Amino acid sequence: MSHSPSLPDRPTLNLDPDMPVEERLAALRNHFLDVSRVHDELTAQLETARDRQSELREEVTDLQAENEALKTSSLYLATVEELTDDQVLLKQHGNNQEVLTDVSPRLYERLEAGDRVAINDSFAIQTVLDAETDARAQAMEISEKPDVVYEDIGGLETQIQEVREAVEDPLTNPEKFSEVGIDPPTGVLLYGPPGTGKTMLAKAVANRTDATFIKMAGSELVQKFIGEGARLVRDLFEMAEEREPAIIFIDEIDAIASKRTESKTSGDAEVQRTMMQLLSEMDGFDQRGDISIIAATNRFDMLDRAILRPGRFDRLIEVPEPDAEGREQILKIHTRGMMLASEIDLASIAADTEGFSGAELESLATEAGMFAIRDGRTEVTRADFGSALEKIENDESPGTPIAFY
Repeated sequence: MSHSPSLPDRPTLNLDPDMPVEERLAALRNHFLDVSRVHDELTAQLETARDRQSELREEVTDLQAENEALKTSSLYLATVEELTDDQVLLKQHGNNQEVLTDVSPRLYERLEAGDRVAINDSFAIQTVLDAETDARAQAMEISEKPDVVYEDIGGLETQIQEVREAVEDPLTNPEKFSEVGIDPPTGVLLYGPPGTGKTMLAKAVANRTDATFIKMAGSELVQKFIGEGARLVRDLFEMAEEREPAIIFIDEIDAIASKRTESKTSGDAEVQRTMMQLLSEMDGFDQRGDISIIAATNRFDMLDRAILRPGRFDRLIEVPEPDAEGREQILKIHTRGMMLASEIDLASIAADTEGFSGAELESLATEAGMFAIRDGRTEVTRADFGSALEKIENDESPGTPIAFY
């Protein structure tokens, strides 16, 4: 708690009538200096008090504004669906409720279908909100250029060629399609087991094209509130248009594009609503310009036929588990920075890792290096790979005996 500064002592003057003139003048001079000093101190205290008074006034103003805000009811978000002659049809966010409400002429002139507005408990429009992209959509943009290149992907030469033709060429060489007289593919769907390189393919294309890379997971589009997933999809496509050239990569698309059922639960209905919005956005991109769409799934059998029809994903590319030759290429990629012992034969290791995905082969190389580090060595031996393989297979199937050599 602050205290008020104490006032300086008031100077006093006592003159003896019998005092010599020189002493009287000296006393008057000293008294004048004391009065001047007190005056300066009081002036400084007055300035400090005025500054404090100004600060207190600002605090009072802020507290009054805060008090008024606390007394005011909360506002809710809604979207303008339709404008009639003198009313507005709103769809409230969160519960998807549609409301027909009156609006003042001043606001009516500023409104357009699709605008976001703030409404009160009586559904009266209080203000028109700026058009801003959902923060969750902005967070899905990968600001830095992916560092994956085609040389980092082994055993998928055919798939790389097909993706480049369908995604890279329309972005880098659109004149090729015009000269032949065809439209470029509207979308590419990558499907296959986990860890086979689907995401790496998408990142390599983004690296090659210098396009804005927007990555989302289907599970991120399944929102808790009604209409939120569909709105997020719309915002993502709008953001892609604003940041052309762009690649939209939808991983785990089966989370929102699975086969439709007769279920009436709110969760299933919301997933289907999100999928319908995705289909609508894809259909609305007849003239996409510099935007490409890539999707990936581990569960191709679960996808709804609507998402697979031509015009949405024109090219379906299977990304299978690598064969022996592909596994050897992948091992070469992930061991090119390692110091390998001369005894190591990557072709032999590839032959003994049947059924391994690219991700598992990368993990195998890493684990072999870790065993070398554990023994204080910089050179990785065949025994390190044997120990690494045993560790990986035992982690996946505890208690299962394995043979490596």
